[in-house]
Amino acid sequence: MPAELTFVAPRRAKPPRHLADLGPDERREVVAGLGEKPFRAKQLAQHYFGRLESDATRMTDLPAASRERLGEALLPRLLTPVKHVTCDGGMTRKTLWRAFDGVLFESVLMRYPDRVTLCVSSQAGCGMNCPFCATGQAGLTRNLSTGEIVDQVVSVARDLARGEVAGGPGRISNIVFMGMGEPLANYRRVLESVRRITDPVPDGLGISQRGVTVSTVGLVPAIEKLTAERLQVRLAVSLHAPDDELRDELVPVNNRWKVAEVLDAAWRYADTTGRRVSIEYALIRDINDQPWRADLLGRLLAGRLAHVNLIPLNPTPGSKWTASRPEDEREFVRRLQARGVSVTVRDTRGQEIDGACGQLAASGA
Repeated sequence: MPAELTFVAPRRAKPPRHLADLGPDERREVVAGLGEKPFRAKQLAQHYFGRLESDATRMTDLPAASRERLGEALLPRLLTPVKHVTCDGGMTRKTLWRAFDGVLFESVLMRYPDRVTLCVSSQAGCGMNCPFCATGQAGLTRNLSTGEIVDQVVSVARDLARGEVAGGPGRISNIVFMGMGEPLANYRRVLESVRRITDPVPDGLGISQRGVTVSTVGLVPAIEKLTAERLQVRLAVSLHAPDDELRDELVPVNNRWKVAEVLDAAWRYADTTGRRVSIEYALIRDINDQPWRADLLGRLLAGRLAHVNLIPLNPTPGSKWTASRPEDEREFVRRLQARGVSVTVRDTRGQEIDGACGQLAASGA
């Protein structure tokens, strides 16, 4: 296996410790260290994960004298919503969050007739430097903590439960790590957040692992680590080109791990978990949408446990690239299907609010 590269985020002050940063045993230790009975940790977790309540003063089953102490120690305010922007009749909502240190990042809620999906960020910015992605062009500010990742989910789930999102009260069914950042470059915190999201209440939110998707541009050693976890989350590989020459340009990390290595790691993940791998492919006019590239991609994927998610390129300020012509998109789909490859064209939800794939830039304007 190739030596693992380390993608180091700039050193900054750490977010305050939060209940979501800790496993059940760690929570009990902290609570006991405060002089409280250890079972208070389970009560706190039941409120946070089960009732989506972050304000300890509202937790009336806790002794009044304990609420402030426990709240300060385990439920500090991590995120402040700066603004919500909506489209699709309110069914798509982008939230700009401000962290304790002023760092900004975004999440996007997408409501469909059969599911509710939340796209979460794992980093503020991104260090992968993909030239067609607004997030990548902004650079990496820092990794998000486990608590900051999970609190995006809890905060949005609370708004949904209270009917504060168009469509009435509801529940999140799917989580996709496709917001700002490269999830596998923040591996430990992303893995911890997946466990908090999927562990049953009160240890976590109780969302099915099969409803969680973790994306990557192809950090092969981290894919191997995720495979060893034997989770049931879906792996999404942002491929964007089937040949190394072009992918070196579109996805610079390809200079370290080539297409064949990335796909080999993806197939090992599929073989181990039994989960179909999603191949993400942004269609860019006259760049990666040629018929021969469709044929090459089809040959690479034929017979594999994979599904291609074609994404019409979303416009970003100053970009020299744009989405493929409709006829070229249709021909790309046809050629993949001719080789027996499962393929869909992604619904470009949120484009009007810069909330679609590759558009998240955390602008405070």
